[in-house]
Amino acid sequence: MKLTFKDLRKKLYIFATEKTIGFTLISIFLGLVVGAIFLAAAGFNPFQAYGIILRGIFSKPSYISYTIVRATPLILTGLSIAFAFKTGLFNIGAEGQFIIGSVVATATGYFLHLPLLIHIPVVIISAVLAAGIWGGLAGYFKAKFGVHEVISTIMLNWIALYFQNFLIYTKGFQKPGGETSYSIQPTANMMILKTWKQSDAGREWLLQHPFWKGLLRTPMNWGFAIAVLMAILVWFILNKTSLGYRLRAVGFNKFAAEYGGINVNKNMIISMFIAGGLAGLAGALQVVGVSHKVTLIAAMEGYGFDGIAVALIANSSALGCILAGILFGALKYGGAKIQPFMQAPSEVISIVIGSIVFFISIPKLIKVILTKKNKKGGSK
Repeated sequence: MKLTFKDLRKKLYIFATEKTIGFTLISIFLGLVVGAIFLAAAGFNPFQAYGIILRGIFSKPSYISYTIVRATPLILTGLSIAFAFKTGLFNIGAEGQFIIGSVVATATGYFLHLPLLIHIPVVIISAVLAAGIWGGLAGYFKAKFGVHEVISTIMLNWIALYFQNFLIYTKGFQKPGGETSYSIQPTANMMILKTWKQSDAGREWLLQHPFWKGLLRTPMNWGFAIAVLMAILVWFILNKTSLGYRLRAVGFNKFAAEYGGINVNKNMIISMFIAGGLAGLAGALQVVGVSHKVTLIAAMEGYGFDGIAVALIANSSALGCILAGILFGALKYGGAKIQPFMQAPSEVISIVIGSIVFFISIPKLIKVILTKKNKKGGSK
């Protein structure tokens, strides 16, 4: 059977719009190839480098644990951006929402003195609500004044950063003699088995079980489980509820949604509130599970911006953000090992991730080009 140009174009269009999982895997492979080319050009053995990265992820229980810890905030910020993408919005403000979540979590974790079972939920809920409101501001500005969410969220990112730095120098919040806040109360700490690990019985048991000792000596916490549950919840909301239907309808075509009786402006605000809350949850879990405080920051830490790459790799799929976040966290943590072990620049991992995102964007580019060609062909 002879394959015509029209048939080829049709197959390309189907591949660009439907074969997302296969193309994502191909994109990951091509990204690794690009990284290998850069390593080889710099005079390093790419197979040795990738071997070091794999050993830096899987060779020790503690490495696996650190990879999971590193992936947790990326899953949630990726979810935040993917949720906004699904509803037709570009939440580039996940970085600022992450900061607001971490600041509020630190404040409520330090100033409030509550029982363990109450303190952690109060800290997390407060952070999620504060970050949700922060994100909702961008939705309100767009709905009320027509301000594009990219512009407003970029501004809100910088306001959040300087707000955190302002608080660091505020009496009562700043730890004397340093550029950090006070640490949260022990009742707000969400590390797994922290008290037991420090007890005599815990130390003795861990000495007899090296695998669990390596796994639990890290800041392993319940954040990863919460991130996975949130991904499932977001998937359920978007695909199985009337709210998700309305939000996705606005994302597909806001004019058609409005014609169908959906309040577009209200749903924009709701979408950005939920997206902000997810990024704020990432910040809260980072505080209660890992850092226990906030510090003076000279520039963005990158959790929100890395979340953009996670969402793109996941093709804005809520469940895909789990795998994409783990991949991103593994590359980031394992990639840091190539510099001390073979003096290769760890920045090659950023090149790999950037290449993966680039290749993943190619199907969307094909779709746009072919759609325009189809429109031109139909108008003739």
